Amino acid sequence: MTYDSTPITAIATAPGRGGIGVVRISGKDLSAIVSALFGETQLKPRHATYLPFTQQDGSVIDQGLAIFFKSPHSYTGEDVLELQGHGGPVVMQMLLARCLEAGKEAGLRLAQPGEFTQRAFLNDKLDLAQAEAVADLIEASTEAAAKSASQSLSGAFSKVINALVEKVVHLRMLVEATLDFPEEEIDFLEKSDARGQLSGIQSALRKVFEQAAQGALLRSGLNVVLAGQPNVGKSSLLNALAGDDVAIVTPIAGTTRDKVTETIHIEGIPLNIIDTAGIRHDYDEPEYGEQADVIDAVERIGIERTWAEVEKADVILHLLDASRGPTRADEAIVARFPDGVPVIRIWNKIDVSGHHASVDEMEDATHIYLSAQEHVGIELLRAELLRIAGWQQTGESLYLARERHLIALKQASEHLEFAAAYAAQNDQSLDLFAEELRLTQDRLNSITGEFTSDDLLGVIFSRFCIGK
Repeated sequence: MTYDSTPITAIATAPGRGGIGVVRISGKDLSAIVSALFGETQLKPRHATYLPFTQQDGSVIDQGLAIFFKSPHSYTGEDVLELQGHGGPVVMQMLLARCLEAGKEAGLRLAQPGEFTQRAFLNDKLDLAQAEAVADLIEASTEAAAKSASQSLSGAFSKVINALVEKVVHLRMLVEATLDFPEEEIDFLEKSDARGQLSGIQSALRKVFEQAAQGALLRSGLNVVLAGQPNVGKSSLLNALAGDDVAIVTPIAGTTRDKVTETIHIEGIPLNIIDTAGIRHDYDEPEYGEQADVIDAVERIGIERTWAEVEKADVILHLLDASRGPTRADEAIVARFPDGVPVIRIWNKIDVSGHHASVDEMEDATHIYLSAQEHVGIELLRAELLRIAGWQQTGESLYLARERHLIALKQASEHLEFAAAYAAQNDQSLDLFAEELRLTQDRLNSITGEFTSDDLLGVIFSRFCIGK
């Protein structure tokens, strides 16, 4: 990635009013900009200096703190100046404009999204996994997600990946040495316990993947779609799960005409619960004839959107009325569910039907009997959602992994499987064994950024907020 050494600046605090606002500047040498802003006032590195922030004509913008971080002892690895003033939007904009004016000759410009953290990565202050953890920590929506992001930011995830890489490199070294001296008639695989080392690496990688996959749940959660006929209690179930009246509930069928989304947290996992319009099948089954007229155009659109949400679901909650049992319309709904998506059959209204709250594991799906209105059996549903999510309380540190991390770990595991297959052929395929180990190392290194394409880096940092 090309390194742009021109100094950059941005407001580093969130938009809006606040007690404190921060304008940040980073560059190779900020001495000229500091002089233009504060004249002969000397800023002692890493010490807060209280002073007025003034315009070029000497009029005061604000009173605040200036903190100077001398390269390389800063977040970006460059000289960094932070100006902390009162957090009013107008004050911050005036202070930012003053910084740009003072740094005009030095080429000071507005920072792009994520550019401060990008410079920290390019200056080896953070590896790529740590840099991504910065954004994850800012965006964390739960305490568990924040703790996991903090773990990754501290380097815990990177240390585990680097330890795996070291093991792969050690095994590669033995293989390459054997390939370089073919005249030595040594049974390499036996004497170096190459198979045993490879098995150990595979076990360690599986454990890392499990922890990363668990952490990924904390980051992105699951999209859970409520689907079923009108008036089976979808909105009541959404309210019961959310613990609040987020959806309108009436005995009139078709009350929900468009989706209602509410994010809840179970054991720290975000679940995006999506309530949808009730699905009628009157109008698309010929034998109903003129009854199709009762479905108005708005409800048709709502049902079409329901199916669109079902197609994108991670989990489908199919609600049925326990007081009347399954109907032909329910069977028609099931027939349209996409393959491969977990489905939970929710038999609602057991307060009317007389059933007891329970969970039944059946061939077609897991069936849960509950009453959304009476809040009976809701914990059974919560537990089943956690099970489908694969959540386990391991007591171990989790890493707030991203999708690209999981893909890289999975690809590394696949290369190790190929390596194991070649190892089974004894010394006859050592060159292929060595190549699969090299590919494994490349995939693991892509996580920390040691070998990562510039295009991918551009995408990653462009998703950061400005000022970070």
